[in-house]
Amino acid sequence: MGGFFGVASRNDCVTDLFYGTDYHSHLGTRRAGMVVHHPEKGFDRAIHNIQNSPFRTKFEKDYASLEGTLGIGCISDYEPQPLLIASVMGSFAISTVGRINNADALIEECYRDRHTHFQEMSGGMINATELAAAIIATKDSILEGLKYLQEKVEGSLSVLILTKDGIYASRDKFGRTPIVIGQKEGAFCVTFESFAYLNLGYSDYREMGPGEIVFVTPDEVKVLKAPGDKMKICSFLWVYYGYPTASYEGVNVEHMRYECGRLLAERDDVKPDSVAGVPDSGIAHAMGYSNASGIPFTRPFIKYTPTWPRSFMPTTQRERNLIAHMKLVPVHKLIKGKKLLLIDDSIVRGTQLRETTEFLYKSGAKEVHIRPACPPLLYGCKYLNFSRSNSDMDLITRRVIQKLEGDNAEAKLPVYADPDSQEYANMIEEIRKELNFTSLRFHRLDDMIKSIGIEPCKLCTYCWNGKE
Repeated sequence: MGGFFGVASRNDCVTDLFYGTDYHSHLGTRRAGMVVHHPEKGFDRAIHNIQNSPFRTKFEKDYASLEGTLGIGCISDYEPQPLLIASVMGSFAISTVGRINNADALIEECYRDRHTHFQEMSGGMINATELAAAIIATKDSILEGLKYLQEKVEGSLSVLILTKDGIYASRDKFGRTPIVIGQKEGAFCVTFESFAYLNLGYSDYREMGPGEIVFVTPDEVKVLKAPGDKMKICSFLWVYYGYPTASYEGVNVEHMRYECGRLLAERDDVKPDSVAGVPDSGIAHAMGYSNASGIPFTRPFIKYTPTWPRSFMPTTQRERNLIAHMKLVPVHKLIKGKKLLLIDDSIVRGTQLRETTEFLYKSGAKEVHIRPACPPLLYGCKYLNFSRSNSDMDLITRRVIQKLEGDNAEAKLPVYADPDSQEYANMIEEIRKELNFTSLRFHRLDDMIKSIGIEPCKLCTYCWNGKE
């Protein structure tokens, strides 16, 4: 994933840019950068690896030295960015959020059009943000380039471009990721996370629509391309990715998770001693469940936050498993002899949750009931790199379905997505036995959509039902 933040101000923008970008640290832990433009000094850029040190620590010196009235910043889980580009349209900086599924075809097209080279990253990969810049630069203007990029990319891509005159913001064609605009006296900001500007003195201006392109200056937000009429925003923004204080399409993340837990409780019949959430994203779901059921909420393990990052961020599965284990510290008094109901945001491979369950049993838990806050994941995400899985077969659901159906597994996926089918029940029971849970019940897709509360046709639910 990743997130970005941009500022257009009549005064120096660096403080707002520094803290606004930092507020996206929950979305990536590999690369980060800031680019500013000063009316007299031009462009200046700072970019760092933040795998072993948080954004604020790495950028403190840059914060003190950068000057400018316009700027964009990014925290990324993949490629280094923002990039500073020299082109026939002049110099500009660019940052992107999303995923380009047809990157190989687009690269070959660039080569055919005599784009002679790209900088190669480790593993032979081409920086997706550099590829986006190359596609934009084939047109006569940045606006035409952004429109062309929206049409060419298969997947999703939201873009910020910084020029000497202002900031272009282009939301993904189907609005799979958000872009929100904030306003204060003498400045506008554009951001992935709506809460990122609140403590900086900005107020809500508006959310951009799907496929919309705007140009932002300190004095105005000019619409260059009107929003499209079709939206498919990622449902996982509420279930997992989003910070509790964030809102997307007017729906707050924390409130959605309370609703999610409430609906989980309404369909449940187990009577545990307490309800707990896997930190961090599972906690609000568990609170909603507890409030609705009357079963006490407890924290039988505490996340050690000073040093351990989110466990999905490291590159290798072995390292992710290690961090998932190391960061959770048990409270034995709340575990020993107890029947626990545990809510996690999702089950992907199942490895971490199995280890967490074993850890609870070893700490004396009598029962461990698992309630994922979303339906079973049947398809790998094609749009936002939710999972680092190289294959759909990395998903525990697909491995179980393969075991049950053999060569017919792919054709049977739709019936396994139906929570009222016998096949679905068989899959859940196989997962329960494999991961050693006392009981297992997933959130239903219809209930999850109800938890979000916006029109179902505006939500992307591909990873659960395969429907685009």
